Amino acid sequence: MGESVQFDSTAGTASGYLARPAGPADVHAGIVVIQEWWGLVPHIEDVADRVAALGYLALAPDLYHGKSTVEAEEAHHLMEGLDWGRASQELAGAVAHLRGVAGVSRVGVVGFCMGGALTVIAAADPDVDAYASFYGFPPGGSVDLDRIGAPGLIFFGEHENAFSVPDAQAFAEAQRASGKRAEVVVYPGAGHAFFNDTRPEAYQQAAAGDAWQRTVELFAQYLG
Repeated sequence: MGESVQFDSTAGTASGYLARPAGPADVHAGIVVIQEWWGLVPHIEDVADRVAALGYLALAPDLYHGKSTVEAEEAHHLMEGLDWGRASQELAGAVAHLRGVAGVSRVGVVGFCMGGALTVIAAADPDVDAYASFYGFPPGGSVDLDRIGAPGLIFFGEHENAFSVPDAQAFAEAQRASGKRAEVVVYPGAGHAFFNDTRPEAYQQAAAGDAWQRTVELFAQYLG
């Protein structure tokens, strides 16, 4: 079980869910887990717990500051009202908290849907060592993609209907052309939110399992 924590950011005090690995061993790497448009719901806390079970310190910031929903209309309203600039500052604060307060030496980022787009934005932080974005990619002009040097993976379902797969593929191609690691994986038959096992209408077990395994391997390689 994790705990609620507060941490500093350039936008002010932020909060989130912190999950620690079991056992007394020192933790040398951490991962920021970024919410979907629903908010910091139990599914995201569960993902943070899975990350902690792998031996990482996991921090899931509450970007809606206490609000969450299970209704799509309200989730759309919450996302529309999100201050993306502030969210980016809070994510940078989460990365800095893991490094400076928790004392880890390497940090990864993983996010879903809206959080997938924010993952790519967060990856422009030079203190991010690897990232994995699940069915999310930022719109043009929201981040200087050339600043991203960390290796990363971006996952989509074949029937993605919320974010631009071609834009993500073009980004990955440009990254590889400049000697950086980036890959877009598209799963046949899957749609948006294929990883969310609390949504049976969207969940695709095979795609979710493969994407998670690739994510685990990415972080193992680059976070240690």
